[in-house]
Parts: sequence; C-alpha cells; structure tokens
Amino acid sequence: MLMCVLFTNTAGNILLERFQGVQAEERLHWRSFLVKLGTDNLSGAHNEELFVASHKSVYVVYTAIGDISVFVVGKDEYDELALAEVLYAITSCVKDICQKAPTERAFLDKYGRVCLCLDEIVFEGTLEHTDKDRIRRLARLKPIAD
Repeated sequence: MLMCVLFTNTAGNILLERFQGVQAEERLHWRSFLVKLGTDNLSGAHNEELFVASHKSVYVVYTAIGDISVFVVGKDEYDELALAEVLYAITSCVKDICQKAPTERAFLDKYGRVCLCLDEIVFEGTLEHTDKDRIRRLARLKPIAD
C-alpha cells in the first residue's frame, strides 16, 4: 500500500500531502519525520537524485525537483523499486505541468492540476497509471480513445 505522498518546499513547509491508511494521530509523526529526512539529506543533492530510507518496516523514496521535495512512503508490495516507479511518474507529471523544474510559485499556481494528476497516479493507496500522456488526458477529464 502507498501510505503517503508528500510535497514540501526547500524550507520544509508542506505544500501537498496525501495519506492512505494512516491514522490521524500518526500523521504528525510522518510529517515531521519526512521533513527532517528531507532537510538532512536533500541539501546539495542533484536534481532528481533518488534517496531511499526505511522506517518502521516501511520504505521511503524521495527526491528534489527544482524547489520542491517529493516523498513517497509505501509498505508490503511497494518496496524501493515500486516506489521509485511511482516517484518517477509523479515527478515527470509535475515537471510537465510546471513546464520546467518546478519552483514553489509554479507548483502552487498549478496546484489543482497537480492534484488531478496525483489522483490519476495513486488511487486509494495503489498505483493506477504511470504513462504521462495517459495521465495528462485523464486529468483533462477527456475520454481515452483506445
């Protein structure tokens, strides 16, 4: 199950979060853990360099794109490799929406489209789509001609 997708800025402020199957009282712990993980490891990291961590029998894969840090947390069948695929789909869609490496302003200006794309990639804790063109068409709410 994909437990969490979290977007933060370089200062560690949360821009977007999606939790699935995580109790409300545990969410604060996960927020603070992920923000601390990002501030400790992502300063000076190359753009889209993947980092992997393990915490409480779950996996965390995270990266920085532009001014945005993206964290994906999963357990069970979502190991490091599966989370890397999810993270790649998310980052490619965010870069496509913002039309370059996203700044905080560009990300917040396109917040609605980012949420729509995120909903097409991850649905109720499972990976749905990874093809960028298909996600773009689905986020525009247009039928797919197969």
